[in-house]
Amino acid sequence: MGPFQANCFLVRSGEDMVIVDPGAEPERIVNLLEAWEAEPLAIVLTHAHVDHVGGVAGVVRRFGVPVYLHAADLPLYERAAEHGAMFGVPVESPPPPDHWLEHGQTLSFGSIGFEVRHAPGHSPGGVVLVSGEEAFVGDCVFAGSIGRTDLPGGDTGTLLSAIREQILTLPPETKLYCGHGPSTTVGAEAESNPFVGRHATGGW
Repeated sequence: MGPFQANCFLVRSGEDMVIVDPGAEPERIVNLLEAWEAEPLAIVLTHAHVDHVGGVAGVVRRFGVPVYLHAADLPLYERAAEHGAMFGVPVESPPPPDHWLEHGQTLSFGSIGFEVRHAPGHSPGGVVLVSGEEAFVGDCVFAGSIGRTDLPGGDTGTLLSAIREQILTLPPETKLYCGHGPSTTVGAEAESNPFVGRHATGGW
């Protein structure tokens, strides 16, 4: 969605719906949910870079849903409009988060559940949301790549450790929904990702 082409996920189980990373185009998200006659229960953010939070304000205004964010990313979240302006992208400032995400926490939204794993490195408060055989990994890892670490708060060593400890420890068949680009699996990245796979420099 939007000029940064970030992925937004509408996670649905029966009548229950959760939005993960509404990064832009809130009207598009709202229109789709209204067409489905769906009322979201929450917005859960994998991290607070502007391309993942730019649509929060519009969705909250329409549905009044609570926002979940890791506290370490609050400074980024609060400066979303400023960061958008730096790229020439108008972004409405998001409302304050309602709940903090913490490592090891279990979230339950009706029939939808997530295990929260703190995975910093791309941003200080990046998290992975694990739900059964699926995981929403934000910009931690991509198909054949990893998130950038040259932004404020980023650190390459921290990110590589987080990927190995919080993502590659999941079952190989776990499907990874990434913040940009196509989905992948734990097994595929563990085998061939040039940064963290078995044949990467340093191995694991």
